[in-house]
Amino acid sequence: MSLEEIQRLLTTHKISPNKLLGQNFMVEPAFYPKLCEYAALNASDVVLDAGAGFGFLSRFLSDKCSAVVAVEKDPQLVLFLRRHMRNFDNVTVIEGDVLKVHLPPFNKVIAIPPYYLSSQLVMWVLQREVDCAVMIVQKEFAQRLVAPVGSEEYGWLTVVSQHLAKSELLDVVSKDKFYPPPEVDSVILRLTPWVTKPFEVKDEASFVRLTKWLFTERNKKLSKALVPFLKSNCKLSKQEAEKLAQTLQHHERRVRELSPPEFGVIANALPN
Repeated sequence: MSLEEIQRLLTTHKISPNKLLGQNFMVEPAFYPKLCEYAALNASDVVLDAGAGFGFLSRFLSDKCSAVVAVEKDPQLVLFLRRHMRNFDNVTVIEGDVLKVHLPPFNKVIAIPPYYLSSQLVMWVLQREVDCAVMIVQKEFAQRLVAPVGSEEYGWLTVVSQHLAKSELLDVVSKDKFYPPPEVDSVILRLTPWVTKPFEVKDEASFVRLTKWLFTERNKKLSKALVPFLKSNCKLSKQEAEKLAQTLQHHERRVRELSPPEFGVIANALPN
């Protein structure tokens, strides 16, 4: 696989890279062994390839694991995959949105997903029982997962992902390794779910909902930022919400100054 081969396939099959689908095709196969190495891939693994494209990564994976689930949304690419994967007995091609289609069980994710899917895909993966996920994603996006408390990049995704998994930014992948080249560089991201989470929350969905809400008011003090949330989600009057907010730990600090475990403490203190 090379730039010339990708261009030839696009021309031959009359496919134009779709910006709305985030289609930037990897043209450097030297990264495939690294993805497998970082995922500690072995012969018993079943791997999800989300955004399979022309299937080069899926074919490479098929020789090194038990089975590959190759998911692709673009109907033209799905036709190509089904035609060219017929002789790969351990590769299952599935058409559709990876976040919505029914999938067979898998225990690892190795993928080069479209950029627009990164945030949703990371959260979707971390809500499933997987050994790890190794993906090439936009560098700026990956940096949000490991952002220091209080930094501009620090946000709800930082807090929630750090509760669920260890995030590691590995090799940088320059934009010239894709066709068409994206505007920014990428990085190999490894997500490893915690065996023991660094902090516990009573209700995962409520914790995520609260964290997302608070970061819409990231510069406000917690006591102020919480009141609308308490009124809307806990069905409290304004007076009740203000009173409760003043009793919580860290109520005088600004949202952006709170660490991930402190968001957990706040979530656990709120009424169901």
